[in-house]
Amino acid sequence: MQRHRHPGRSSVRRPCLVLAAGLVAGLLALSGCAASDSASDASSGDSKRAFGAEERGAADAAAGKAGQGTAGSPSQRKKTDALPSGTHVIRTAALSVEVRNVPKAAAVARSAAEGSGGLVADEKTERVDDTHDMSRLVLRVPQGDYEAVLKRLAGTGKLLSRTSSAKDVTDQVVDVESRIATQRASVARVRKLMDQAEKLSDVVTLEGELSSRQASLESLLAQQASLKDRTTLATITLDLSEPETAAKDGDDGPGFLDALGGGWHAFVTALLWLAMAMGAAAPFLAAAAVLLLLWRLLRRRLPGRRAPRTPGPGGSSPAPPAS
Repeated sequence: MQRHRHPGRSSVRRPCLVLAAGLVAGLLALSGCAASDSASDASSGDSKRAFGAEERGAADAAAGKAGQGTAGSPSQRKKTDALPSGTHVIRTAALSVEVRNVPKAAAVARSAAEGSGGLVADEKTERVDDTHDMSRLVLRVPQGDYEAVLKRLAGTGKLLSRTSSAKDVTDQVVDVESRIATQRASVARVRKLMDQAEKLSDVVTLEGELSSRQASLESLLAQQASLKDRTTLATITLDLSEPETAAKDGDDGPGFLDALGGGWHAFVTALLWLAMAMGAAAPFLAAAAVLLLLWRLLRRRLPGRRAPRTPGPGGSSPAPPAS
């Protein structure tokens, strides 16, 4: 038995299918628009964040340049301070040590300074009263070996005195570096103005200003070099001395050789004084000898004198003897 299709049902299903397809297409379109809107919102947010980061970076760079371009107050310098080395300290010390042998102790001090990577800046040695030596050394040693070198120097003999000091110059180092950056920027601006100047009067004025600013820059660079040297190498002044009794051998009294040497010295001294006395009296002795010789010669040439006659008992003189 054959079934007959009802024409009304097919006509009803087609509009339903068309309506369902339209609804699905609309939902898909709405979801696509929402996704595109969210994507566009995300991209715009990323671009805004990137632009904001760029603006913040530019602002930070401008702030850093402004901080370097002006000396500013200490608080401003601390905010813009970017020194990686930290604290800068100048260390100095002075030692006075009594040693048995000054030359040997000085050699040990030189070895300690040069072994640590330092140097001997100054050295002076003198002999006092022809009995003992004294020496003064100025040593420059790295900051890291400062304490070790001090300990070694103090152990060379009897420590008489020790003084040390440490001065923090971090603010001064930062200030000089900031002023150097400012002065360099100032010199660069003056040179740029000189390149753009057209009048001779302007060129002359700018040249004078450039010379003045360059002189200030060189002075600041010299200060920076001095600070770097003093904060890199510590200064140690070492005084070495010998005891006054170091020249003695340690004997309580003089020995035979000392007595023999003293007697010989006295004998030579007596001979020297005798020779000096004879030398002083030689002219007078020579004159006396010449006078004595002349007197004897004159006495021999004169005729002999007759002996005086004595009166006899009767008052008459005796008769001369017969020939």
